[in-house]
Amino acid sequence: MSKFDAIRPFYDTEVNDAILKVVDHPMMKALMNFTFPELEDEVWKEQLRRTHSTRDFQCNFIYQALQKVLETTSDGLTTSGFEKLELNTAYMFISNHRDILLDTSLLNACLFEHKLVMTASAIGDNLVTKSFLKVLAKLNRNFLVQRGLSPREMLQSSKLLAEYISKLLQHENRSVWIAQREGRTKDGNDATNPGVLKMLAMASDEENLMDYFKKIKIVPVSISYEYDPTDALKMPQLLAEANQEIYIKEKNEDFINLMSGIMGQKRRIHIHLGDVLDTELDTIKAEHDNSNKQIQALAQVIDDSIITSYKLWPTNYIAYDIVNQTNTYSDLYTENEKSLFERRLERRIDCNNPLAMQSFLAMYANPVANKLKYENAI
Repeated sequence: MSKFDAIRPFYDTEVNDAILKVVDHPMMKALMNFTFPELEDEVWKEQLRRTHSTRDFQCNFIYQALQKVLETTSDGLTTSGFEKLELNTAYMFISNHRDILLDTSLLNACLFEHKLVMTASAIGDNLVTKSFLKVLAKLNRNFLVQRGLSPREMLQSSKLLAEYISKLLQHENRSVWIAQREGRTKDGNDATNPGVLKMLAMASDEENLMDYFKKIKIVPVSISYEYDPTDALKMPQLLAEANQEIYIKEKNEDFINLMSGIMGQKRRIHIHLGDVLDTELDTIKAEHDNSNKQIQALAQVIDDSIITSYKLWPTNYIAYDIVNQTNTYSDLYTENEKSLFERRLERRIDCNNPLAMQSFLAMYANPVANKLKYENAI
């Protein structure tokens, strides 16, 4: 028994047994029929039964499924920054978070195509309460972040998570993906929660935290979707927060969001990898000797990278112009793109509800407003 057993993905020695338990599951059939529509069920089942490693499962099945998702629900994925990374090197990817499964899956597809080390990825255990999803997550090299704990349990859980991440990065040469904050960004404001960095810091074996962060090679990741496939689903929580009400999730809400993110229309998608943080950490170390201030400064550096590198789409400029009743960016979108966006707005929310209108538009407009805070970022 390892102390990480409750949170870790499957070892390669466990992969085949796990597959055999779910090979006949209706959700596996749905996934494989979507991915390989031309194959008889017995063909992909036989291929699955012969799979004995996480890498084989990811490359032969998950990667193929993602290609199908991109083909049917997007106008393509573009990337930038991957050429800066070195082969056979583990990185700590800290990413903005728009979609439960796609953010990390698309990053891994790109890492695979660039022959770079793929990630073990954090996922909230609240998202994999269904046994099939938990098996699929562990087959896809996801490790669990435990949610809904008491403060004391949370401290223990965070320490364990930090140790596990450090072990992956420093001893197993395995890259790691983690979102910059708990939960997806629902209002378009990407901001790193210092608590995520404090959790990572719990495993520091260096006198100065910045030396540890330099050692684990932090890479900020900025992912943007032209259309957020779950934009309308994010509205109830945004409206509750705007009315200062406590939001309680519906049963199966996470699962519906998860499926909508995969199958909903996204149009274009872009992933940018920022520079590996290095001299920035030296500056923080020189300017702050208090670890809390260092963490705050590091969160700001990650935010600067994510926001300035965020790829803005016509949908963002259209929403910004509508919100601000201007045509500042009208040269960056066509009339057709604007009418398509307005149709989406009318179809997906109650246009007689000004708060709903405002929240929906802000989701798309805020990345423009945030980027404007940086000189020459747009």
